Amino acid sequence: MLTLYIIDNCDTCRKARKALDEKALLYKTHDLRKEGLSAALLEHILHRVPLVDVINKRSKTWRELSDDEKDYDANSARQLLMKHPTLLKRPLLEVDDSTILVGYRDGDYDKLSG
Repeated sequence: MLTLYIIDNCDTCRKARKALDEKALLYKTHDLRKEGLSAALLEHILHRVPLVDVINKRSKTWRELSDDEKDYDANSARQLLMKHPTLLKRPLLEVDDSTILVGYRDGDYDKLSG
């Protein structure tokens, strides 16, 4: 089963859910704001997606960070993501044990089958 990591009120996440629903693909959701981001889940994601690809530098959360927080290394980035789960790019769609698709644009899920 697919897992879609989202923030419920995010427009892009809504589009991703709609695309999965239209393809009649079974998936479960994990709302990062409501359900949180554990250290184990973060490591699970980072094992599949490079750190540089998951930090959302276009988000309001990023813009509100201090310059010191924005100057991160791998360890401080993990701490930052744990503190601010909304910094993760979203949606993240876990397709299988090794693949997580980052973000969503129309057509991204066309190759997925149910």
